[in-house]
Amino acid sequence: MSITQKGDELRFNENIFIVSKTDLKGRITYANDLFIEISGFKEHELLGAPHNILRHPDMPKAIFKLLWERVQAGNEIFAYVKNRTKNNCYYWVHAYITPIIDTKTNQLIGYHSVRRSPSTKGIEVIEPLYQKMLNAEKQGGISASNAILKNTLSQLKVSYDAFILSYE
Repeated sequence: MSITQKGDELRFNENIFIVSKTDLKGRITYANDLFIEISGFKEHELLGAPHNILRHPDMPKAIFKLLWERVQAGNEIFAYVKNRTKNNCYYWVHAYITPIIDTKTNQLIGYHSVRRSPSTKGIEVIEPLYQKMLNAEKQGGISASNAILKNTLSQLKVSYDAFILSYE
């Protein structure tokens, strides 16, 4: 694959994608080869495991709350996410997460995520915002972190989606 390492950070080629699927509780039901390779886990360690096995401590919980609210409501979402590997390295992704709907029953049955290499500009903007949100979260919980995000979006006069997509 096209993975490079610089210190503790892993990067992957912008022309390849990390793909996974989960059930309704966020347990991994599918992981493509790039996902397996970059995560450092074996396929059998990932399948059935909660997707948050990759959650990096630098990620604000408010972002995951937003992600879950969107996809559980049947909506798609884009987000920048910092993941942690089995060996405690990290990698950033620009994630696109969608609900999986059973076409026969029209019921939500899981989630599909396609992640690509994020833009350098996006990380330069997102990383300090996430750090500010994380600091607020440590002091005042998810609501304080969410207030930072909402205030930032309000100052920029953009929606969350427009903000994230502006750094593709």
